[in-house]
Amino acid sequence: MFEQDEELTPWAEEKEQPPEESGNRTFLIAAAILGGLVLISIALIAVYGLVILPRQAAVRQSQQATLVAQQLLVSQGLTATAIADALTMQAMATLTLAPTETPVVQQPTPAMMATPDPATATVAAALTQAAQAQLTATVLPTSTLLPQTGFLDQTGAPGLMVITLTLLVVIVLVRRLRLANR
Repeated sequence: MFEQDEELTPWAEEKEQPPEESGNRTFLIAAAILGGLVLISIALIAVYGLVILPRQAAVRQSQQATLVAQQLLVSQGLTATAIADALTMQAMATLTLAPTETPVVQQPTPAMMATPDPATATVAAALTQAAQAQLTATVLPTSTLLPQTGFLDQTGAPGLMVITLTLLVVIVLVRRLRLANR
């Protein structure tokens, strides 16, 4: 048989494999740190949800109850004041002015209203519009303000840039660590 056949047979001697490197150690440390961060964040969220939020809700309710009680006292005081004023109020004499003469306005009669000539009315309207156009300065509207809309205004571009740079640094460090362990 040939030497090549010996290498393909399963019962042939297996070549010695190099000992496993301890490259997993760095990965395990990084995984442990990330796992610890996740556990700490879960614990902090639980503390916030179970301790801090109920305290804030209790404070808010007590402030609301105090505000309602104050409003009730103010409204009762105003009501009592209004009742006392109504009971002690005396009718006062009012001055009445003497009647004055009303001027008579002359009403237009059909004889006073003459129907204008339509051609004259059209020419008069055209001349009025021309006079107004000469008096009105036409200025094209220009904006002096910057627009308040756009993608970068609403999403927080600096934050996106920081996150992007952080992720790029993580990628570069992970690749260097992998190459260093080979």
